[in-house]
Amino acid sequence: MKKVLIVLVLIMAVMVVNAQVTKTTDSTRIKVNIDALPKAIKDNIAKDYVGYTIKEATGGMENKITTFEVVVVKGIAIEVLVYDKEGIFVKKLPWVPKK
Repeated sequence: MKKVLIVLVLIMAVMVVNAQVTKTTDSTRIKVNIDALPKAIKDNIAKDYVGYTIKEATGGMENKITTFEVVVVKGIAIEVLVYDKEGIFVKKLPWVPKK
């Protein structure tokens, strides 16, 4: 019974350490010049987000995949769009004001 308990404690410890390590992906993002964004991203925004302008963009690695987060603005509406390195739309994120 002792051995089973020890094994369970070790498994839980490994899971806790693994969960702590995977939450540090945000620190690898860097600011990207808007002119340096892939043409496919700019074309997609022009087509799907008519009237929006690109405010800022960042690039980085998430799960070994290069992604771009692009903040677009139209009046008071703000959207955060995520694209892969080929310029294919991945998802929309909720906008969170910077502190």
